Amino acid sequence: MSPLNITPDETPAGPALHVAGELDYASSAALSLRTEALHLSPGQRLIVDLSGVNFCDSTGITALLAARQHVQAAGATLILEAVPTHLIRIFTLTGLDQVFTCHPGDPA
Repeated sequence: MSPLNITPDETPAGPALHVAGELDYASSAALSLRTEALHLSPGQRLIVDLSGVNFCDSTGITALLAARQHVQAAGATLILEAVPTHLIRIFTLTGLDQVFTCHPGDPA
C-alpha cells in the first residue's frame, strides 16, 4: 500500500499537482479537497501529473471527475499529464478518454 502524496507547483499556465501513490477510497478525498481549495481564473490550466499513481479505483476516478467539474466551473482547463498506461486503459474502456484531456506517460 502506497500512501497518496500530492505535491503542488506553479506553472506559467496555472497550478499543477503531482499525484503519487494509491488514489483509492481511503485517499481520494485528499485530492478532492486539494483541487476544491484551488482558486482558478478563467483561461488558467490545472495540470495534474499522474505519473506516480500506481493504483486508482472508482473513487479515484470520481475525484478526478470532481476536479474537472471544479476547474470547468472556474472557466479553466484540466490537463492530466503523464497518465500511466493502466489509467489510460481504464479511461479508454469507460469512455473517459473522451472526457479528460490526457497526455500519456512514457511507455515502460
